[in-house]
Amino acid sequence: MSQTTLDDDELFGEAASEMREDVESSLAAARESLPDADDVWETEAENTLGVLNGLKSALDVGEAEEHLRDAKKWYTMGERADAFDDAADLEEEIETVEGIVADVESAAEQVGELTATIPELRGALEDAHADVEESADDAEASEDEA
Repeated sequence: MSQTTLDDDELFGEAASEMREDVESSLAAARESLPDADDVWETEAENTLGVLNGLKSALDVGEAEEHLRDAKKWYTMGERADAFDDAADLEEEIETVEGIVADVESAAEQVGELTATIPELRGALEDAHADVEESADDAEASEDEA
């Protein structure tokens, strides 16, 4: 084996190691960018709409998507170059983080829809109760007249 081949193999080994480190660091950064569990669970608000607005803000994935994209990019490059001895753990971690990001985004979307619905629902309920009170007042006035 020539010295050039040995140097090339050594360089490829270093590059593969660096790619793995890039995937791992991007995945770590993605996890760190996810919302804090306490921010999603705990809230301080005076009403339901305040709670929903706080939750909607807490369900921001931040830069997690960008870091996940970087991890997938480096993973794909490493896989195509056959640079990883065993990449099953990386693939599993990418899928896990990807699932969490998707769940957070889905929850944020649902909270957003509920945030838009609650004021409308409140208005409809107020109108319904006002109609009931008005009907009761009308019935009472009719009885007084009779």
